[in-house]
Amino acid sequence: MPKKQKTYNYPERLPLLKFFLNAEAIRKNPIPFHRQFFNSYGDTFSVKLGRKKHIMLSRDKEVVQYILQKNHKNYYKSTIQTKYLSKYLGMGLLTANGEFWLKQRRLIQPAFHKKKMDSLVDIMQQTIEDELENLPSDATTDVFNVMNQLAFNVVANSLFNLSVTGNELKRLQKIIQEIQLFLVKEVRLPHKGWWFKLSGQVRKHKLLAEESRSIIRKIIEDRKASNETHDDLLDMLLATRYEDTGEPMSTKQLIDEISILFVAGHETTANALAFTSFLLAKHQDIQRKVFEEVSAARDAMSGSLEQIKMLPFTKAVIDESMRLYPPAWITDRENLEDDTIKEYHIRENTLVGVSFYELHRNPKYWESPDEFIPERFMGDRRKETTGIYFPFGAGPRMCIGMGFAIYEMVLAVSHMVYHNELSTKVTEAKVNPLITLKPIDLFVHFKTRGH
Repeated sequence: MPKKQKTYNYPERLPLLKFFLNAEAIRKNPIPFHRQFFNSYGDTFSVKLGRKKHIMLSRDKEVVQYILQKNHKNYYKSTIQTKYLSKYLGMGLLTANGEFWLKQRRLIQPAFHKKKMDSLVDIMQQTIEDELENLPSDATTDVFNVMNQLAFNVVANSLFNLSVTGNELKRLQKIIQEIQLFLVKEVRLPHKGWWFKLSGQVRKHKLLAEESRSIIRKIIEDRKASNETHDDLLDMLLATRYEDTGEPMSTKQLIDEISILFVAGHETTANALAFTSFLLAKHQDIQRKVFEEVSAARDAMSGSLEQIKMLPFTKAVIDESMRLYPPAWITDRENLEDDTIKEYHIRENTLVGVSFYELHRNPKYWESPDEFIPERFMGDRRKETTGIYFPFGAGPRMCIGMGFAIYEMVLAVSHMVYHNELSTKVTEAKVNPLITLKPIDLFVHFKTRGH
């Protein structure tokens, strides 16, 4: 084995004292501090913790591509992501690493194949229509609440088409939200871990996770016993088989994966739809263009799937919204072995953070980076965004539900704009960067269009 090179060099350092002096404010909202530190120390900077441990944060496209794509095998999801999440969600695509992750990804990938996603479009469309039917007419509402309910129901109906009671779903949603809120506390306040244990909060949330698992277990067992087909994601997941053994997933593993699909698949989409609604409400000229495109597609009298293909500008609006407000706004990895990235030689187990939020607004790569310009994602201009735009992550661990999310968002935005005029008095979107980038107090006025 080659001898380890002992001299390590890291990018410019943020002084530890400066980091600690701002620790409380950074915990509440790291984004303004990240911007400030990138501007002061460059597109990749580091913090030294103790004698050997370093943390790096980057918005440099070469660093991002290297970690997530070119040398991804040396970069595992960090223990922050795996340890905290797996405690409540089990070991599935979002929380696993290495061989086990690869085995699961290969198993589940076919269920998210484009043809399979196409078959879910009608379920999505129906759910979106039912949800947006209840939009208040000529009233102002916190748009995140509307979109959160919509996205949860789309995932629930796509997973368990018609085989769950409303009460079970409400309970699942409540549990998932409570666990997510507590998770954020644990990740942001690791020094209070002892208190969370002592005060019974960890136990309480583990019991909630158990309750959600038993709800999901019952749905799976009922489905297996019924011998009916529902053409939903649960049917697809039950039909998958491991390549090497020809065996299906165990019920425990299936529950892990379904728990993760709920968490990963609803809040991220809810955030993206809330920010998109706000941006359309703020930019009336762009909203008008979406309305015209959707009207033309509807006049063509085609089905939902054909309509999605006829809405390139609507999709560009969603892309640009996710550039400015990426739901998965940050990710981190730890390297298994010493490595060299650009001119930096880094020690094993360095925590490397990637700020998609900052990469998407890096003035080196984007013209007018803070402006809302959907045309960046139209036609040939789209090529310019390759390698600097990662709303669903990148590399082999790219979000498995990307196709699902895009269909859902295009259908939701087109339905919403076709039936409603959106306006807002909010000038700037306030954000709360939790595990996902959440909007705060995003009030949008909906007025039913008289067609």
